[in-house]
Amino acid sequence: MSTRYALLSVSDKSGLVDFARGLVDAGFVLLSTGGTAAALGAAGVPYTKVSAHTGAPEIMDGRVKTLHPKIHGGILGRRGVDEAVAAEHGIEFIDVVAVNLYPFEATVARGAPPDEVVENIDIGGPAMVRAAAKNHARVHVVVDPNDYVAVLAAVVGDDLVLRRALAAKAYRHTACYDAMIAAWFGSEADEPYPSETAIPLRRRQGLRYGENPHQTAAFYITPLEGGRALGRASQLQGKELSFNNLADLDAALRVAFDLPGVGCAIIKHMNPCGSAIHPEGLTRAYALALSADPVSAYGGILAFNHAVDDATAAAVIASKVFFEVIVAPGFSAGAREGFARRVNLRVIELPGDWKACALPGRDARRVAGGWLLQDWDANATSEWSSPLREADASELAALRFAWAVCRNVKSNAIVLACAADGGIVQNGVGAGQMSRVDSVRLAVAKATRPVSGSVLASDAFFPFPDGVQVALDAGVRAFVQPGGSIRDDEVLAVARERDAAMMFTGLRHFRH
Repeated sequence: MSTRYALLSVSDKSGLVDFARGLVDAGFVLLSTGGTAAALGAAGVPYTKVSAHTGAPEIMDGRVKTLHPKIHGGILGRRGVDEAVAAEHGIEFIDVVAVNLYPFEATVARGAPPDEVVENIDIGGPAMVRAAAKNHARVHVVVDPNDYVAVLAAVVGDDLVLRRALAAKAYRHTACYDAMIAAWFGSEADEPYPSETAIPLRRRQGLRYGENPHQTAAFYITPLEGGRALGRASQLQGKELSFNNLADLDAALRVAFDLPGVGCAIIKHMNPCGSAIHPEGLTRAYALALSADPVSAYGGILAFNHAVDDATAAAVIASKVFFEVIVAPGFSAGAREGFARRVNLRVIELPGDWKACALPGRDARRVAGGWLLQDWDANATSEWSSPLREADASELAALRFAWAVCRNVKSNAIVLACAADGGIVQNGVGAGQMSRVDSVRLAVAKATRPVSGSVLASDAFFPFPDGVQVALDAGVRAFVQPGGSIRDDEVLAVARERDAAMMFTGLRHFRH
């Protein structure tokens, strides 16, 4: 039997020595480079340096060491086809290639300067991985230390199914690596929507199921994206998350952290059924938010925009409302202890810097056969104008609260809000209707407090006066909306008759 070769060149040394010893025991000659060779030597594992195998030294500070015909010919050589060429050029076939790549991601994540980042872009590694994956009919390619045991069991046999699976993993690995590099270069260039792109994804966790129990699902994060990235959150307790839990969690955080004050939001099916702010803190805000729609709150997601203290946790527990998830940027020891008694309750802790962070990357939506990419609808500001009477201070505070909630409601979106018990609370929402007037009717019908004295926010302009008329008849006397309809004059006329305030933002917030 001819000599069998394995090439080991890894930045992640996890399990390396045991894997190498297993290969030696199976009769392999090990080829290695740099830090991997040093680790093998320190462990007493016999190996041959790649430079000795090729007869060519490592040059340019190690930039060129495996880019050689004896390496790539050895990896790509077809048994039964290329023996004569291999013999002519002194090439030995390589049967195992274990490579993981320079730590580009970790280098970027720790804020290294650009020159250092560029030096951590691997060239030889991806070339060897892709070559081995292409020749997977003859070569085991290993990019994940978790596969070492399976490969050791297979190298004595002929497991094509495993080699194909390893090749698929290898191509996914290099694709994600290249996508991260492309994204980093893209962040340095002023080209937000390039003609070609790739989005790196890494599986964070499997999920209980998708939107429905018969659908499978998983949660993927985008490497190198920080800020308000859900992958930065930590689950402290509770059942495994589902697809809907994460979708609702995302929506809940948008509402809670858009609120103009200390407060919380309760989300059901990606729309807020309750939200409130209170100057005295989260306990009062929670009571107000729950009162906005206590029936719909059952089974919802509860998001706080400040750390939860003992008193707030006690109030949540005392309310006896079933929540799927509670999320906040921190929990006191007493809050953790209290929630721990509900073993199935999912408690998610955000990093403490969440409020100060921005949403990462771009918004993306899958459509059949493609993707839609856009900027996040976040942090957009505009000067409000007042074509009618000026809103008083109380109305203006409620309008700003309603506008913050409204831009996170599914269109057509209408949000009523009012002052209550020293804070400001949502008082009825109309979401996802095909006509704006129906959204107004729904918001009025869902109000749990008198509509009279409430303010109204609309995510887009009123195309007709009918929606405003319904709200005025219910007692609304202050509105905020983008304006810009060809019938703005008609809309303003009906509001003027009732001495209502009408603020124009000049900014639309559709959320489909």
